[in-house]
Amino acid sequence: MAAAAPGALGALRAGRVRLVAACCARLGPVAWAGDPAPRRGYSSEVKTEDELRVRHLEEENRGIVVLGINRAYGKNSLSKNLLKMFSKAVDALKSDKKVRTVIIRSEVPGIFCAGADLKERAKMHSSEVGPFVSKIRAVINDIGGTQRLPRAIGMSLAKELIFSARVLDGQEAKAVGLISHVLEQNQEGDAAYRKALDLAREFLPQGPVAMRVAKLAINQGMEVDLVTGLAIEEACYAQTISTKDRLEGLLAFKEKRPPRYKGE
Repeated sequence: MAAAAPGALGALRAGRVRLVAACCARLGPVAWAGDPAPRRGYSSEVKTEDELRVRHLEEENRGIVVLGINRAYGKNSLSKNLLKMFSKAVDALKSDKKVRTVIIRSEVPGIFCAGADLKERAKMHSSEVGPFVSKIRAVINDIGGTQRLPRAIGMSLAKELIFSARVLDGQEAKAVGLISHVLEQNQEGDAAYRKALDLAREFLPQGPVAMRVAKLAINQGMEVDLVTGLAIEEACYAQTISTKDRLEGLLAFKEKRPPRYKGE
């Protein structure tokens, strides 16, 4: 198993990984789990409304939402319908204060996501392509391989990989910094998902406000020089000063107990 690419945490199926830009919803932390969910054999007759399954976990995993991609006949490629469903799900999660972390995983054995649905793209009129790509960027804001890949692994290696369209296995992807973890598969076939779930559990106790501005500071700071990045960090920290969560953190430290953050 291998963990997710730049801009995301989690795990992608090790096998062979194409150099496609990582996807990360604009929520809190997002864990990418490439393992398919243990389930019965899948059919090519999956209804379009079942192509994206949203599960809100409970009990000790409360606050974690799993988005399961279930488009086997298209190798989980991003079609108009799947993109529409992603957009709807992300919009709903953005306004749900109970959601702390999102895990995106495949429910199709042996496949994570093949990228854009090129068969559908081939049928589009040229005037449709630009708006469609823009919509993908709006929902999945970490695409843009020619810009993000050089920032992640350096210009020279990025050019080599892009120009050659080389396919990397899990170990190679980890070695160049494209993914975070490489795992041995377990008997249940969901090692990557389990790793993503472990990471998500680590995120749950943290302050939602602090997590949100930290993500913002990291994402924006990576695009600018250090001095500007530090100014962004300071501005982000300023947003936490008046929050109840900051006072709760200080009080919890004083009372030597775990903080109880509410995202306020």
